Amino acid sequence: MTQISTSSNKKSGQRYQNTFAFQPNKNSKKTKFINSLPINGLCHRCKGIVEWRKKYKKYKPLTTPKRCVSCNEKTVKEAYHILCNQCATDKKVCAKCQESVEIVSSNIKSNKELLKEQQAQEKLLSSLPERKRRTYLRQLERGEAPLSSLVKDLDDDDGFDDFSDKEELA
Repeated sequence: MTQISTSSNKKSGQRYQNTFAFQPNKNSKKTKFINSLPINGLCHRCKGIVEWRKKYKKYKPLTTPKRCVSCNEKTVKEAYHILCNQCATDKKVCAKCQESVEIVSSNIKSNKELLKEQQAQEKLLSSLPERKRRTYLRQLERGEAPLSSLVKDLDDDDGFDDFSDKEELA
């Protein structure tokens, strides 16, 4: 049975058009916390969905770990994931939709790697003279710290040859 339309008018577009895009409060603690959470172990489509949720303040982080669908243990610590990281990497599937498509890798560093980098940076800063240390810290604040050039300058300014005695004899 087909329905007959009583009005011959075409449907118009949406009634109200937003004049400006939604912008969450960037200074709130919750927004900063949510934006700092990593997105890893997801396919391209699921990553886009989670990013959209973060952008429009629809993302709700987990308060307690969820149960993994595969191993039935409470090891899922990321919101909107249904597999724990270990099961997802073992099966090589997306942790949200369980499809075996290409997983988008995010450059997330583990706590050990972050600690190593921090210790290396502190060691470098302690070995620098005051003037270069302040220059380096200013460049870090601006986001343009040329670490390699600073290390090269440090090696050149120390007044010693960069060769050992054994290499000179050979």
